[in-house]
Amino acid sequence: QVQLVESGGGSVQPGGSLRLSCAASGTIFSIYPMGWFRQVPGKQRELVATITRGGTTDYVDSVKGRFTISRDNAKNTVYLQMNSLKPEDTAVYYCNKASATMVRDYWGQGTQVTVSS
Repeated sequence: QVQLVESGGGSVQPGGSLRLSCAASGTIFSIYPMGWFRQVPGKQRELVATITRGGTTDYVDSVKGRFTISRDNAKNTVYLQMNSLKPEDTAVYYCNKASATMVRDYWGQGTQVTVSS
């Protein structure tokens, strides 16, 4: 059974930091590169960071230098360290395999991140 449980969201001021965590089921975590996505109302879900099992990372330009994705293979957990947060980072954040689609794949409940002064 697929499980994806995101946590760590909250409300912070611009310039603040948050660390998101995602506990993923072994089936997904052991096979696929993992990713963090975010979505705001009325817009498509956006892939912002990915990490392979070997630790190779990639980021969308808007978060490069501010966000860091990492994974603990022993704990089946993916993390997203978010620094220098901006109001435009406000969204619900989800984790999943990097190739996940809205139609074919299961998604967890996500975690809300709000950046506001």
